Amino acid sequence: MPFPTDVRVVDLMLNVPVSATNEEWYTQFLPLLMDKESRQAFKMPAQYMFKGIPNFDGVDDLIGHTFAEMDKHNIGTAMMGFYEGSDHIAEIGRRFGDRVLWELPVNPNEGMDEVRRIKRLHKDHGIAALSIFPCGLNPQVPINDKKMYLLYAAAVELDIPVMVNVGVPGPRVPMAPQKVELVDEVCWFFPELKFIMRHGAEPWDELAVKLMIKYPNLYYSTSAFAPRYYPKSIVDFANTRGANQVLYAGYYPSGLSLDRIFAELPQVPFKDEVWPKFLRDNAKRLFKIKGPA
Repeated sequence: MPFPTDVRVVDLMLNVPVSATNEEWYTQFLPLLMDKESRQAFKMPAQYMFKGIPNFDGVDDLIGHTFAEMDKHNIGTAMMGFYEGSDHIAEIGRRFGDRVLWELPVNPNEGMDEVRRIKRLHKDHGIAALSIFPCGLNPQVPINDKKMYLLYAAAVELDIPVMVNVGVPGPRVPMAPQKVELVDEVCWFFPELKFIMRHGAEPWDELAVKLMIKYPNLYYSTSAFAPRYYPKSIVDFANTRGANQVLYAGYYPSGLSLDRIFAELPQVPFKDEVWPKFLRDNAKRLFKIKGPA
């Protein structure tokens, strides 16, 4: 089960830090964080779960540095968050746009205004996926809430996947909106929807596997997990009937360095034939990436 070194990787969760500390990305969660440690001491909301969070002191060109790190680990394409009006995002697009898939973080609390924004940005900027953090919204919105259905319908209409955090969230916020059982209703009602579960699904990862067996358009990405902690149920599923439904995603720079991820990946016991699908082919098919990754 050797790790292949000749596969050009597609990373479905990788971003360029905005600053040396990269703290800007979680300011939206602050109103939900009740404990003093999360609000005042942590560099990121789930810091208690991660060691060796990347630091960029002394790095002048954060964009160039990030893409050099990608090259070091043979990552050809990365999915990154798109933020309208950001000079940072615009520069990434100018310099490396051919290597980026844009995901749009969306908020169902905004109703039809959000649907119109999604369609406009998809047309103008080629948005490749929608992303939703149900427990990180303020107010929180459960996966199967009626507000979410507007966004799911938009994703079906645009024929793009939706990437949704599932399982107990890392930040210290209530978990109920992300119970994996809620995915069942969504996949039942939207059989065309390509639904990608993010951030582990724990402690309901075995239920996530059962649902993927049930629904062919349901997928799992390994975002926010160091490879040594990939759930055994997910690895077993990929090695048996789920090789086409499990996708690689990292967590750089939010909680993991690429050096750590790619040092640990070779120890994951995937079968030889699973590795190319996991690292590249499933993402290429799902996101319609043509040519090399």
